[in-house]
Parts: sequence; C-alpha cells; structure tokens
Amino acid sequence: MTTYTAQTATADEIPLDETPLVRDLADIVGAAHVRKDAGGRNLFSQDIYARAADTVVLVAAPADTAQLAAVAAAARRHGYDCAPRGGGMSYTKGYVPATPLTVALDLSRMDKVLAVRADDMVVTVQAGCTWKTLYETLAPLGLRTPFWGPLSGLISTVGGGISQGNAFFGAGHHGTGGESVVAMTLVLPDGRVMRTGARGADGDSPFYRHYGPDLAGLFTGDCGAFAIKAEITLRLIPLPKHEAYASFSFKDSAAMFGAMADVTRAGIACELCGFDPRLTRIRLKRASLAADLGALKSVVGKQSSLLGGLKEAAKVALAGRGFIDEGDFALHLVFEGRSAAGVADDLAEARAIVARHKGQEVENTIPKVMRAQPFVAVNSMVGPNGERWVPIHCLVPLSQAHRIFEAMEAVFAAMEPEFREHGVENAYLFAAMSTNALIIEPTLYWPDALMDLHRTSVEPGHLAKLPVNPPNAAAAAVVEKVRQRLLELFQREGVGHFQVGRTYPYLSSRDAVSVDLLRGVKQVLDPTNGLNPGVLGL
Repeated sequence: MTTYTAQTATADEIPLDETPLVRDLADIVGAAHVRKDAGGRNLFSQDIYARAADTVVLVAAPADTAQLAAVAAAARRHGYDCAPRGGGMSYTKGYVPATPLTVALDLSRMDKVLAVRADDMVVTVQAGCTWKTLYETLAPLGLRTPFWGPLSGLISTVGGGISQGNAFFGAGHHGTGGESVVAMTLVLPDGRVMRTGARGADGDSPFYRHYGPDLAGLFTGDCGAFAIKAEITLRLIPLPKHEAYASFSFKDSAAMFGAMADVTRAGIACELCGFDPRLTRIRLKRASLAADLGALKSVVGKQSSLLGGLKEAAKVALAGRGFIDEGDFALHLVFEGRSAAGVADDLAEARAIVARHKGQEVENTIPKVMRAQPFVAVNSMVGPNGERWVPIHCLVPLSQAHRIFEAMEAVFAAMEPEFREHGVENAYLFAAMSTNALIIEPTLYWPDALMDLHRTSVEPGHLAKLPVNPPNAAAAAVVEKVRQRLLELFQREGVGHFQVGRTYPYLSSRDAVSVDLLRGVKQVLDPTNGLNPGVLGL
C-alpha cells in the first residue's frame, strides 16, 4: 500500500481514508469524530470575517484531555499543524488554518462542567464548555463566576474566551474572563500536559492561582499560540441577591463618554454598555415580536415575585421601542450586590453622575432584557437586511476615550463616499472593563453573501426571513480598507485589544525584550511552530 506523508503530498492529493494520520485519529477519538467532508473542512477554515486560503485537512473532535493530548501528539508525529477551535465566534483569524496541512481541533465535545467545589469556591470545566452551560449549572447552587460570559455565550466557550480575551457580563466589576482564572490544564503541541496553580495534595484540586510566577497568565489571551486549553478552573462568588437597571440618553458623544468614564471610575456598575444612534436603530429594527414576547416572559421570571415581574414586564411593554430619541447616544447600566440598600446607593450615584453630564433617564428596557435573557441566539452576527457584519475594537484609557472615538469618526467620515456607493454602514458599541478602561467597538455592515459559519450559527427561522445578498467583492474591499485604516490608528494610539489573532499588531507593539521573551516561550513550548503559526505575530 502507498504510504502518504505530509511531506510528500498536499491535502487535496491525499486519499484521506488511506493516511496513517486518519487511522491514528480514528483510533483515538472514534471514526465518527474525524470529519473529512468538504462541508466540515470549509466550516472549520473560516471565522466570522475571514476564509482561509487553504481548508483544513480534517477535523478531529476529542472528548477529554487524554484524547486531546493524543490527537496533538499524532498530528505532530505525522507532520501536521494544529488549530484549536471553540465556538468559532472570533473575527481575527485566530484559529483559521495558516498552512495547507492543518488539523482543526474541534473542542465542542469537551463541553462538561467537571467539578463544582463549592467549599473551595472554584469550578473546573472542560475548555469547550459554553458560558451558558456554566452559568446554568451554577445558578441553582446560588453561585457564579465573577466574569460570567460574553453576549455570544450561548455558543462561545470558556476556553475560547480565556484564549482570546472577552468582555461583558460582570466585566464592570471583575474585568475579563482571564481575571477569574484559578488554574489551567494545558496540552502542549507534542502531547505533553502542563498544569498551573496551587493544586492540592493530589495535584488535581486547583484552588489558587498565584504560586510563584503566574504561569496561567501566559495562556490568557495567547489565542492558542502556546498551548491548547483542556481544563480551566475559575473562581466562584455568591450569586448577587439584588439587581437594578438604568438607561440614559445623551444628545452628543462627549456627554456620553464623560458619564461613562465617571461611572467606570466609580466602580458601581457590573455591566456598562453604550450604543451610538445607529446601533440603537439597528438593534431595534432587528428585534421581532416573537423576541419581544420571549423577553417579556424572561423579565417576569427574573423578578423575585410574580407581581413584581408583571410590573417590570408591563413597563417594558409600555415603553415599546421608542424610549430613546433618534439621534441620541444611549448608556445602559446594570447594578448588583448583596443588599438592596447597596445596589440603591450605586444606582443613585450613577444618576447623579449622569445628571452632571446632562443625560436624561429613559426606560431601562435594554439592560433589563439583557439580564433576563443573557445568552440569546447569535442572530446579530447578520444585519437586519441579511448583511455581513464584523466588529473591530480597541481598549482605551478613560482619559483618552472620547478623543480616540473622534479620531475613528474622522476615518469613517473620510470614507463616507465609498460607504454610500457600496452600501457599507457602521455603528458603535461601548463597554467598560473594571475601573480603568473602556472598549470602543465599531461594527461594519455590508451587503455580501453569507458564509457557512453564519448559516450554522444563526437560527434557521431567523435566517429564512432575511434577504439573500449575492457576493460583493467591491463592498468587502471597502470594509477591509476601513479596517486597515483603523488598525493604523490603533497602532499610533498604543491601545490594547482582545482576540489578537492574526489581525491586531501585537508583536510590533512590544519592546525588544518582550519580543525575545515571547519568542523564547514559543520555542520552548512549540519548537516546530506547529500550533496556530502566525498568531500573535509569532
């Protein structure tokens, strides 16, 4: 029989069933969990924004750490690269294949909550566990992780979030998901297993992160460049007993940014998000009556009593969708705490801050519904008219946020004629990270054909109602042009980013010693550069 190796044939030339790699992987994970079909290979070769030039050779789905280690070792042994993928919700080429001989690691079977150790206030999950699964496992126990997920937490995984960096639920008090990590179990590209943190007498009961140098920190935000996350232990906190919500509108961006920065400095909101007028219009246009009814039901269930729930739902229904004037910037806040009095104090302070910045309180529909339905379907990854959608973002210091926002606006204004010609639109989402940074996230919409990832992630019923756009290379080129101009602005401003992937200029922004250290870590952990080559600029 002919023997095929990675060095003697390309993926398209290899009869996959005959390769030693396929046989080895089938022995490890089971033949049913090795995908060789064109649909699977295409799906795992794209993210929300980009398609790879070459598709992955195949997709392997391990069920546990031992299988993951064996798959990584087999790929290395046969001369293939590996690209780990969680929920697939990123947009910076962080897991798409960089070489034509790449095995995609599908971590969706590693989706379990392995241990809730309430006495030690830690929880351990497999890397493919979704944030929704984790939250719903802990809530009946009266527990939660400090950071508890992004808006895409229905699909996004804990491992992906820790690898990429993420924001939203709990971030105003607790920062990103990496700041809630206690320990990790990691698989190196050659199949060795590494464990971080203080881990107890049995070596498998992690309870504290900082024991000597913070090794876990190397792998938070590494985008899978250094190792593959297998198991993650996170801190627990008691589920806050009291919540409050508030929304405010502002006539101009300077007033909104002033209020947003002051609320962030005060550390009073567990979640803070802002919309520019265009994003508010898009979100309200996208909502359907069915979604409204589902939201009302969730608002009722969220309250401590049926009567209270009905009152809150009635407020949402009466407010409708006209509670923010067209043209206004909006700020939405959630407050939580152990006592009603403490939450009321935080809300009162926020109202005083907003009043100083000439904001107007409006019906708190959006934060109320966000908390009642935290992990909804990711239908917003497609525009209300079936458009493609992609965000780009930066982390900025509080004192510079509005100035950097205005610089972004100047980039968009300069490209307005091209936007108008090709049907490109932009909007903004703003969010707070702990007490010392804001996220500014411009989002772009353009008429273009959807990809496999959209069709497998968006609800079929929702997708069926949307117009179908043909391929539109000209509009896509305009989107890429504005993205590159924003990236140049970001680099000049020295801002930060999550999910660096292969998009944000990370390595070029580091000093020479840091670059040497990062390359040294890569050389020790992945000497053949077979794990996500090119990520972080390595």
